[in-house]
Amino acid sequence: MVDLKAKPFNLSDEQVAWVENTIDSMTKEEKIGQLFVHLTGVSKEDDVKEEVGKMHMGGIRFNPRSKEDMWEMNYNFQKFSRIPVLSAVNVEAGGNGASRDGTFIGNEMKIAATGDTRYAYELGRICGIETKATGSNMAFAPIVDLVRNWHNPGISVRGFGADPDMVLAMSREYFRGISESGVVCAMKHFPGDGSDERDPHIATSVNALSMEEWDASYGKVYRGMIEAGVQAVMPGHIMMPAYQRFFHPGLKDEELKPATLSKEILGDLLRGKLGFNGLIVSDASHMVGLTGRAKRSELVPGAIMAGIDMFLFYNDIEEDTKFMTDAYDEGILTEERLRDALRRILGLKAVLGLDKFTLENFPKKEGLAAIGKPEYKEIAKEVADKAVTLVKHTEDIFPVTPEKFKRILLVSVGPHPSPILARAGMGADGSKLKQELIEKLTARGFSVEEYVDPVAKLVALMSTLPPDQDPIKLLNKGNKGAYGNKQKVSALTDNYDLVICYANVSSTMRTTQRLEWAISKGGWDNPWYVNEIPTIFISFNCPFHLVDVPQVKNFINCYDANEVTVDAVLDKLTGKSEFTGTSPVDAFCGMIDTHF
Repeated sequence: MVDLKAKPFNLSDEQVAWVENTIDSMTKEEKIGQLFVHLTGVSKEDDVKEEVGKMHMGGIRFNPRSKEDMWEMNYNFQKFSRIPVLSAVNVEAGGNGASRDGTFIGNEMKIAATGDTRYAYELGRICGIETKATGSNMAFAPIVDLVRNWHNPGISVRGFGADPDMVLAMSREYFRGISESGVVCAMKHFPGDGSDERDPHIATSVNALSMEEWDASYGKVYRGMIEAGVQAVMPGHIMMPAYQRFFHPGLKDEELKPATLSKEILGDLLRGKLGFNGLIVSDASHMVGLTGRAKRSELVPGAIMAGIDMFLFYNDIEEDTKFMTDAYDEGILTEERLRDALRRILGLKAVLGLDKFTLENFPKKEGLAAIGKPEYKEIAKEVADKAVTLVKHTEDIFPVTPEKFKRILLVSVGPHPSPILARAGMGADGSKLKQELIEKLTARGFSVEEYVDPVAKLVALMSTLPPDQDPIKLLNKGNKGAYGNKQKVSALTDNYDLVICYANVSSTMRTTQRLEWAISKGGWDNPWYVNEIPTIFISFNCPFHLVDVPQVKNFINCYDANEVTVDAVLDKLTGKSEFTGTSPVDAFCGMIDTHF
């Protein structure tokens, strides 16, 4: 059972009394409502009042909107909630997770690539200031997973890296920075993502480490963060057979459950062995990693009985509320477990000062001026400059100047655009990155031509041709005489001095982050020609693309495609600044041929 006078709550007798008295004053509907964190987008008074009256939710979470909208949402939810709400945001990479106007500093791997924990502190500090200004009070961050499997698409650049000591040092500094603004944290995703190659958004994953391996890696990070006083933990939909079977001998394979439904992981390991006394909030309950493991009528109350204190997101408001209420009425959700969860929820609210909340002490709207300050953007520039990483460099090519490499062929690599994206005028990577690269390289004196692969040409034809014409026949006619859509090597070497290939593959909620090719035998989007013409490959997102282009002699990781990052990598290519970033993961993916 919770001890509200101990870490991380450290409540006074007066605050403990507020928790107990508030619980005693609640209706059954209010008690059940407190267990849910509601994903909402309403901001107007009447709409908010209706939602609060229907749900009595204990917490809310927003997808970022303008800072004015975010402030209005928070103000109205606090105004109409009898018991003030926890308002959570995903500020993993900057205040842009709290509002669209917030400052993107850099995802965690980019921060770690600087090699300087000061930037983890700055990330947390700015996240705290910009979160607090909107009226939100809780961060679903930091991500303390270890990026140990290069196949994993769910964490990738969202984590600080592979080394537990470095991840712990960065995470503690983020926590220290955000705590200065009084924002509480839910670190994620216990017992640890990044070792399986699956994303819990779309399938239950497994942390398959032995107990000894886990203790020395993920466990080390969690112990350190608990000692630092982190207030909440977010378990992922992740199984961990070693510890589950240790605490429950004889557990069959088919009886293994994700952490969000596992008493062994939440109770015996997190609460027991690690001694965590704070709040446990589930990862999103609509993820298939959870929903595929049990009937929803069972998993909604089952998560609370397993040790979850707050259930993240409704699937259907009325239905999920009924599932939880019926379980309580039938004694499946016990009074003891319900009251313990409520104590932790209200205890965290007391930590935030919500036991004495009035609208008079809600952040003033003028405080929104703290969001997006120029000095924060300067820090983002510093991070980009220090993080861009020259992973592989086996030929004498730098600096890249117009005098040496005037004619550049720019090649976008990755999943190719749908007809919808093509018609919207978006690049092959689905972003504005292509146009930025063309404009910025041209401004530096280069002549830049974009490579358009045959599939993209086909997509473009499909959007313009009448229904009775076959675009594939037209495309083949245009390439008459070419074998498998191949071209002469001289068509490349006679017309260009340098090829810059780039990828901007966003991995979250995908089954893979691997590169894809338009032509199976290798068109110009697949850099087979590295021995024919100088070639540079730049990954703007995933840190593990070298495994798919091991032949390239010059490979750069940028960790994101923010404009300051684009400027930073071009400065380094052209010799205006040096490469200083260090990869926080094995960017060579454990392969021999990626090194040469």
